[in-house]
Amino acid sequence: MNEAARPAPESLEDTGAPQAYDRIAFVASDAPDAQKAMVQLSDRYGNSAAEEADIVVALGGDGFMLQTLHRFRDTGTPIYGMNRGSVGFLMNSYRQEDLPARIAAAQRVVIHPLMMEATDVNGRVHRAPAINEVSLIRQSYQAAKLRIAIDGKVRMEELICDGVLVATPAGSTAYNLSAQGPILPIGTPLLAITPISAFRPRRWRGALVPDRARVDIAVMESEKRPVNATADHFQVLNVVAVRARLDRGSSLTMLVDRDHSMEERILREQFG
Repeated sequence: MNEAARPAPESLEDTGAPQAYDRIAFVASDAPDAQKAMVQLSDRYGNSAAEEADIVVALGGDGFMLQTLHRFRDTGTPIYGMNRGSVGFLMNSYRQEDLPARIAAAQRVVIHPLMMEATDVNGRVHRAPAINEVSLIRQSYQAAKLRIAIDGKVRMEELICDGVLVATPAGSTAYNLSAQGPILPIGTPLLAITPISAFRPRRWRGALVPDRARVDIAVMESEKRPVNATADHFQVLNVVAVRARLDRGSSLTMLVDRDHSMEERILREQFG
């Protein structure tokens, strides 16, 4: 497939006419507000079994939304989030009124996750998907010492830091942004590699690489400088090597209100 035809890692779909979702499943975090909202919405609209639903409505914050997206990855069931938590970048605003109409008119966002392959000190390989980012973090008082290669070519021989992360556009406003990484609009065919408290090279602020790239990070002096690796919520301790690349064979679908689109959310993040 040529570059012009290659699909973006994340895409916004406009399906034209509103789509009807007759069977709604409500899932909620343990937060009291989320649990209360699930009871009220279930009484009002019914609550189908998640495995049989046309749409899953997730009630909570961004952390719960990530869990729900992982749970329904590759099922084809879209997820519509409503904010009943403390952080809600991925969530739509909470309103009980006209929910079926809001869902039917929402914009579809299709996301392909990263796949992390982390090798631990015993040689075991752990694989896990990441919607937001793959991160490596030091485990002790010693700074991590890392080597970074892109598509098999070493691009940084030695990075001394608290850690480094590889972020998708969907995750670029999460941990990546807190680490001073760039915000990537949805649909951008890029990944962000962002250092966490880089000591050497002190002025290195990270890099943008094509989304088709394979990012390999080797942990140097792993016995003296132990490092863990995380793909969203999945953690591996004492890693010696981590590979991150986009998994185009896997996908998930979010629904977002058109008056609070992903583009609008990203612009708000950038302009305060």
